[in-house]
Order: sequence, then structure tokens, then C-alpha cells
Amino acid sequence: MSEMSVQMDTSAAAGEQCVRQVLVTNQLGLHARPASQIAREAQAFAAQIVIAGQGQSVDAKSILDILTLSAAMGSTLEIRASGTDAAQAVDRLMELFAAKFGEK
Repeated sequence: MSEMSVQMDTSAAAGEQCVRQVLVTNQLGLHARPASQIAREAQAFAAQIVIAGQGQSVDAKSILDILTLSAAMGSTLEIRASGTDAAQAVDRLMELFAAKFGEK
């Protein structure tokens, strides 16, 4: 996915933007199950959400886009959201990472 296609439209966002860095701590990194959890949770929010890392930015609402990050354990990613519920969206995704997506 190109950088241009996931740029946030700040004119459409009702003011709120949130950006946080997160460390991938689960042993297997962002494989299919965590990518699915991220996309499912992200889709519950109106905010535009992008995950950046590994030299690219992807739509957090797309499982396939997330998988293209190939984010292994120890990778640092940036979660960016724009919209009325941006902070809540980023907080929820941060919770998933903190819980290691339910993995041990």
C-alpha cells in the first residue's frame, strides 16, 4: 500500500489527532491473529488509523495491510489516528499490544 493512500485527511477529522509509539512484545510478532484483532478493533472507531513502521504506513483497519509490516518481536511501531475518537482508538490498540494479543 502506498504512503499516499493512507494519509490522514485532517480537514475531515473533527480536530483530534493522536500519535503513540508501541513496542511489539509478543513472541511471534504481528502474525495473522494479532493483525485480525487490530483490524477488528480499529474498525469500531470512526477515526482514520494508520500504523507506521518498517519504512511504511498502513491502514490499521486492514488485516492484509498490517501483515505487510512484517513486524517481528522487538519492532517499534507508531499508531496514528485522526478524528473525533482518535485518542480512544489509539488507547484501545495500545491495550491490545500491552496484552500481547492474548498470547503468553
